Amino acid sequence: MIRGMPITVHLPVPLGLALGLLVLVAAGASAGDLPGIPGARRDSSGRFLNTVGDIPTAGPDVTVPFFFRKMIASATGRPGGPAIVPNDGAFLRENARHSEPTVTWIGHSTLLVQMDHASFLTDPIWSERASPIAFAGPARRVPPGVAFDALPPIDFVLVSHNHYDHMDLPTLRALADRDPRTRFVVPLGNATTLAGAGIPVERVSECDWGGRVPVAGLEVVCLPAQHWSARGAFDRRLALWGSFAVLGPARRFYFTGDSGYFDGFSRIGEAFGPFDVAAVPVGAYEPTAMMRPFHMDPEEGLRAGRDLRARRIVAMHHGTFDLTDEPIDEPPARFRAAASAAGLGPEAALVLSIGETFGF
Repeated sequence: MIRGMPITVHLPVPLGLALGLLVLVAAGASAGDLPGIPGARRDSSGRFLNTVGDIPTAGPDVTVPFFFRKMIASATGRPGGPAIVPNDGAFLRENARHSEPTVTWIGHSTLLVQMDHASFLTDPIWSERASPIAFAGPARRVPPGVAFDALPPIDFVLVSHNHYDHMDLPTLRALADRDPRTRFVVPLGNATTLAGAGIPVERVSECDWGGRVPVAGLEVVCLPAQHWSARGAFDRRLALWGSFAVLGPARRFYFTGDSGYFDGFSRIGEAFGPFDVAAVPVGAYEPTAMMRPFHMDPEEGLRAGRDLRARRIVAMHHGTFDLTDEPIDEPPARFRAAASAAGLGPEAALVLSIGETFGF
């Protein structure tokens, strides 16, 4: 029995560094265009593009008032947030030996997935802030669903892109220090950031869209997402972003990362579906003039999951950090309503509590 109550159980169905990175990218991920899923393109300045090309961003008439509102919200706080259930990690540590297929929501886009005798994390962040500085920026509203020291051994980590709420270097460095066998899979251009944080390059696999990485008896495929990247003022789109399919002998899992809605979900579903589970972002969509090209609202998240041919669609990327304008509790409520309108019950469209584990 899976613990962490309440729980839903579904059973089935410098030069040396540069040279090192070059060898790693060449050897770590087999690449090549997949049918209907080409590798990422770049513009004339070498910056990566989305599948539809360069997407215009909102102007200062939208962004300046938005950032002013977020400064106020950060200082005053807003009501709402996801439910929390206790999870001491005991079952998860034991399950690393037996591998009953499970997904546990740690918070935001961080999921602990156990399937086909492997344990892996998506976009792990245990830090108190999603920010380049420790004393300012979006603060964690709820604690991680499982304490870091209570985690099972982690075989590999997926990092979808380099935004601070998805690529948390203190957490990645701690995972690397915790177990020398843990590997990291990132889209093109991100290995140098991890190496700069002290993660050995030989443990990082970079991949283009369509790149395949064998790890822990599974195959990880890097796939498109509609988003962008930046960790500073001048590096926008210099590193690639993406989503991931994790393919095992018995189960298939899809992790969206961050993405606006686009027709790539249908192509991914055709190429790799059906998925047993697809984790889709459903928050950070207001103001729409600024967010919509790059984030999905709850209805779009549900639609993406159906395009992916997912048997179970898990809502994520909401409630943990107050990143945008929509009310904190609106994304899960709208996701549930959209699922109900589509005839999908709570076992097919899941809104988890922090720390909750479900089997698949």
